[in-house]
Order: sequence, then C-alpha cells, then structure tokens
Amino acid sequence: MKKLNLFSVSLCALLGGGAVVSPALAAEPLLLKNAQITKTTDTPAPVAEAPLAAPAPVLAAEQQVYVLQNIVVTGQQRIEPSTVLSYLGLRNGQTVTMSDMDEAMKRLYETGFFRDMKAVPQQVAGNQLVLNVSVVENPLINRVAFEGNKAAEDKDLEKELDLKSRSIFTRAKVQSDTKRIVDIYRRKGRYSARVEPKIVQLDQNRVDLVYEIEEGPEAMVRDIRFIGNNQFTSAQLREAIRTEEAAWYKFLSSDDTYDQDRLQYDQELMRRFYLKQGYADFQIKSAVAELNKEKDSFFITFTIDEGQRYRVGDVSVNSNVASVDPKLLQDKVNIQKGDVYNASEVETTVDALVNELGDKGFAFVNVNPDIDRKADERLINLAFNINEGPKVYVERIDIKGNARTVDKVIRREFRLAEGDPYSSTKLKRTEQRLNNLGYFSKVAIANEPGSAPDRTVINVDVEEQSTGEISLGGGFSSVDGVLADFGIRESNLLGRGQDLRLKALLSARRQQYDIGFTEPYFLDRDLAAGVDLFKMATDFTNQGTFNLEDNGGRLRFGYSLGENLRHNFNYSLHDSTISDVDPNASVFIKAQQGNYLTSAIGQSFNYDTRNNRFQTTSGTFLNLVQDLAGLGGDVKYLRHEVQAAHFVPIAPKWTWMAGGSAGNIFGLTGQNVRLNDRYFIGQEEIRGFALGGIGPRDTTTRDALGGNNYYAVTTELQFPVGLPDDLGVSGAIFTDAANLWEIDNSGAGISSGDSLRVSAGVGVAWASPFGPIRLDVAKAIAKEKQDDTQLVRFSFGTRF
Repeated sequence: MKKLNLFSVSLCALLGGGAVVSPALAAEPLLLKNAQITKTTDTPAPVAEAPLAAPAPVLAAEQQVYVLQNIVVTGQQRIEPSTVLSYLGLRNGQTVTMSDMDEAMKRLYETGFFRDMKAVPQQVAGNQLVLNVSVVENPLINRVAFEGNKAAEDKDLEKELDLKSRSIFTRAKVQSDTKRIVDIYRRKGRYSARVEPKIVQLDQNRVDLVYEIEEGPEAMVRDIRFIGNNQFTSAQLREAIRTEEAAWYKFLSSDDTYDQDRLQYDQELMRRFYLKQGYADFQIKSAVAELNKEKDSFFITFTIDEGQRYRVGDVSVNSNVASVDPKLLQDKVNIQKGDVYNASEVETTVDALVNELGDKGFAFVNVNPDIDRKADERLINLAFNINEGPKVYVERIDIKGNARTVDKVIRREFRLAEGDPYSSTKLKRTEQRLNNLGYFSKVAIANEPGSAPDRTVINVDVEEQSTGEISLGGGFSSVDGVLADFGIRESNLLGRGQDLRLKALLSARRQQYDIGFTEPYFLDRDLAAGVDLFKMATDFTNQGTFNLEDNGGRLRFGYSLGENLRHNFNYSLHDSTISDVDPNASVFIKAQQGNYLTSAIGQSFNYDTRNNRFQTTSGTFLNLVQDLAGLGGDVKYLRHEVQAAHFVPIAPKWTWMAGGSAGNIFGLTGQNVRLNDRYFIGQEEIRGFALGGIGPRDTTTRDALGGNNYYAVTTELQFPVGLPDDLGVSGAIFTDAANLWEIDNSGAGISSGDSLRVSAGVGVAWASPFGPIRLDVAKAIAKEKQDDTQLVRFSFGTRF
C-alpha cells in the first residue's frame, strides 16, 4: 500500500499565518480547587496534546481525479463518525480531487465543533484512496459564571451571550461575548470596565467558562456646554434636556451618567423647547461627548443655531369633508394671530380637532396642519385642513410587557375592540384609563399597518410597577395626642385587577380597623362588587366620657353610566354601642348610652374627568352620596353628602385646585340623629384643626357632639420649590374653611359652634423613593375658643 504525497488541507490559509485550529489557551493557574485554568488570548498557545500524524507531502497534480474507497474518522469523543461524514459531504465511491477534499475540510471546520483536524489520504491501488480524518473536538461548556459583577446581574448578562451551558466552546464566540459584556457596561456608563474570560478544564473534555469583571466607576457627566445660544441661558437649556450634570444630591438619579441614547433624546427635547418658543428654524449643528483620560467623566458640548423667532399670522380651519362645517370647530383652536409660534400648541390643536370630530362620529377623517413660513416677515400662517381619511378597522390588539397582569385586565379598559373602526380619540381614552389603573409605570400605545390596507394592528406596551402599598401616617392633636395610621393594600391582586386593603388607625383614645375587597369586573361585566368589614373602638374614659364601639360590614356594587360617570349602591349593617359612660360625661352623651343596630342602603353618583387620579393636574371630580337607614334595625335617617374638586394647570408644574364638600343628615319618623351618625370634621376637611375639633360642644364638659350639617371648602396652589426636578419636591399654599352645626337636642348647655372657621398654611410634598411624603403646617385664623387645633400634620407611605 502506497501513501500518497497528497496534501495538508489549507487550514493554515483559512486561519491566517499558519495558526492551528485550537482554542487551547496560555496556561495561567488560579486558586480554584487545583483545577487547571487557562486564559483566552488573541494568540492561541500550542495545543497541549499529542500531535496528530504529520500530513503527507502534497501531490503535484492538484486536479488529479481519485475515487474514495473509504473514509476513516478518528479522535472524536461525543460526535458520531457518521455525523462527521455528513459535515464533510463526502461518501465512499465518490470521485474527488484534492480541491474537493480541501473544501470538505473547510466545511468541517465551519461547524465549530472541532479545534484541530487533519486529513491524511492514502493511495491503495491505482487512483483508489482511503481518507484518514483525525479530529480534536472543542470542549463542551459545563457552566458559564461571572465574578466581580455588581452593577449587572448574572441573568442580565447571560441573556446577552451566545455561549451557554451545554453549548460548544469556541474562542471566536468567547471573544464576541466578551465584547457584548463590555458593551453592556458601556450602556450603564462604565467605560473603564474590563472583562477577562478564563476557562476551568474539567474531565470528559468539558470546561467551565468564567468571566472576571472589573466594572470600574460610572462615567459621570461633569459639564454640559452650549455654543450658539443667545436667547436662552445655558441653565435654561440644561433644564430642557434629560441629561444632567453630576452633583452629590443626585444619588437617586441615573440621569447624570452618560448614555448615548439619552443624548439623542436630549437633542429632540432641545428641538421641542425651541419650537415651543417660536424658533422654527432651530438646528443642532453637533452634539459631542468627550471622555477624559481616566474614563470616569464626560464633557458634553452642543453647538446650535437658534435662528429667528416667528409669530403666528393667519389661522384658519378648512374642511374638505362635505358634512363637516369648519365654523363649528373654531372654538377648538386656541392659537390666535400675533401669538408666538408654538409647535406644541399646533399638535394640541390637531388633537383637539380630531377628538371633537371623533366625538361627533367622524372616525375616518384626518386633520393636517399646513404651515406656511414667511421668513422675511417672521410669520407663520396656519391652516388646519380636514380631509377624508382611509376607512381603517382594528385587526388585532397585541399586548406585551404584562408579566403579572393578565391580558383581560388590560383589554377590558379598551374603548376599541377587534373589528371596530379605528379611532384615535378612543385610543387616547384607553391610554388614560390604563394609566388610571395605577398598575403600570409606563403605557405606550401605537398602531401599525395590518394584513390589508384597511386594517391596523394596535400594539400596547406596558411596564408594570409595584401595586402593593404600605401607608403610614401620623399627627398630633390636643384631644387624641399622638396618633398614627397604618394601611396595607394590593390594588392588583394576583394580576387580576382585584383590590384588597387593610387599614388601622391607632391613638391613645381610638382604634379603628377596616378590611375591604373589590372585584372591579364582577362576572366579567362592567360591574364592580365589593365587601367591607370594619371595627372601631373609641375610648373617651380618660377624659371622663364614654366608649364607642362600631362593628359591621358593607356590600357594594357599581356600574358605568357613561365614559366618566358611574352609579354605585350599597347595603350596610352595623352594630353600635355607647358604653362605660362616666358620671361626669355630658348629659347629651349619657342619653345616647346603649346598643343600636343600623340597616341602611345607599347610592352614589361619581363623575370623574381627572387626567390622572394619582398626580392630578387637570380635570374635575364630583361625588354625590345618599344613605337611607330604616330597612330594619333601630335607626332611621336620611343622609346626603357631596364632594367636588377641580384642577387647573396654570403654568408648567403649577396647578391650582379648588374643592369642597357638604353634608346633611336628619332623622325619620321623629327620631333624633344619634351621636355616632353625626358628622365629625377636622384635619381632613380643614387643616389646622383636630378631628372633631369644630362644631357643637357641651359647654360644661367640652365634649364634641358632632353636627347634622357641615360644609368645607379649600383652595390650593401646588408649585415647584426651585430644587432640581429629580428630587421630586414640590410646595403648596392653601386656605381651608368649614363649618359644622346643629344637633337635634340643641338648647341650654350646648354651644352651637355655628360660625365659619378658616385656616391657612403651607405644605411640602416629596415623591421620595420610599413613597409620597407630605407635611402640612396650618394656622387656625378664624376659630372659637372651644375648638381643638392641630398645627402640624404629616403622612408618608411606601410601595412594595
């Protein structure tokens, strides 16, 4: 048998410079249980194994034709010889040339399964060949581990990598994954991060892959400069963008670290800022971020061209839809001739026109603003053109991001369904309803073309937030002393939108416990159903009066009467006991001693147009409540109460609020209203006074007796306090006024308290990482000598 001087497959050329296909790496021992560890380098070290047989000399005739009599595969451990043959693409009896065998070995290399391979052909008779293929397999990865990573979790790094447990180790993929990890840290602002991959050799040709990470410091933004700004100061422009200069008090914010994507967003924010101020020609010439030598600080420079300022010229509304009269839409255009041009106002006007047309039933119209710029006159003429739009229907609604909240909780808030005509008005209302749930920190709704020109797909992307809430409150009054309240609530129980709450109020004189559960869509209908249980004990014995206990429950139902109007009704049953009346207590309280059962039905109408129930800046809230007691039980009365609030944005971050409430209760069939059914108002309705701090009292004992009638009004201005926005601190100035009067057995020995009380004060609110914190300091301006006042009221809470 004659061995052919055939070839050493041109893998040297394939790998460059005669490199052997091997990821064996330069040895570098580490203290890891005597395991042998090698370190990846750009230049591979020689393979620490017995060398494969040296190839025979290359044949002179590169294109000479041979017949493969047999192919022998050796050296494989996990991979079957048949699998190697399938990758080679050669078979017994096949006619081949040296070039064919060269290409076959290249295909075998490209699988990534082998770190070394050699082909030795042997000529056995005439042009008959036996091809001996020897391979050394790449190791199998046992596990991938990370060391030194604190700013990035293992799971976040793992999902970015190609190499995972049970995958085949290759040096090219290690280098690629190393670069990906570095990129992750760059996105986190750590530009000095270093990643060093190492392998731990195990038995059975397995390895552990360990990435040793030096994260380095975050690259902070030390300075933001502007070139070309003549109309606005650099401080004003820094307020307009998202990126901030680093400062010691910004430890809770990440906006002072460099982020390339945020820098792009900043340019858009700056463009919007100038367009709001009338600079329609504004341009950003360049935005450059320079990294210092230590790679821990960035210096950002914006070069801008402000251009000239424009004012509004002619404004018109034109309709190309026969059934739409543009004159009826003029009141929706708040832009006047002579105003400074504001691109944001143009967008707002377009939205207002589209919403108005949608409310009038025109689902398939477009409003296109025509902006005619007169540079010589520094004027912009505006024409809002109403045109027929394509008839588009909702093909599908896709929801993502809701890992916890079930789909139907989101879908039931939609004002659109699959198959409905597309309406931007209804879509905007849907987004508002989803935000009002309080389940999501971000709601993004967009649409894209569907499977046909008249079809659209609505994509909903939500970002869930904590919906569990722990609230703590505290205060001090001259009657109750130190008081505290505690509440725990889950408003999205098990992701099904159900509400479960528990609340307790504790003081030296009063203990109150409430538990409630609400199913907002009972039987999958727009019918809210709920149940409440409560227990209240008020101890007045230390002041020589009495104890009051009130235990009971309530069933609630509610349904929608319109987009912003709901009707609710309830049934309550509770047992009230006034006991342990001190001999020195008010005679009017002694007369109330005993046990009474109250059975009552009630209803309420709720109207709500607030833009956000949690951080309201505009809209109206109105609630009308009626209760009738006497369907069984011992107590008979009719009660009415109304609550209202109106919010108006008067400037960016400035909101004015006016609100009030009023109530009346009177006994039926000759009954007097009992002590525990009367109104007791104070700190919630009129700050500066304690709970039950105003109203009728016993002139001898000073015991508060409550009242059958009350009203309370408040007005408050909420404003920024000048601190950086990321601190989340705002201020408030408020004035409250209230009155509480009349009880059925009024007469000698009772001070009616029938006079207006007024208080004024200031408040500070902090949207802290631990939850909202509010501190109010109020002074009673108009009061009576028997009133109980409270100077300071604070509350705070946290979410989980």
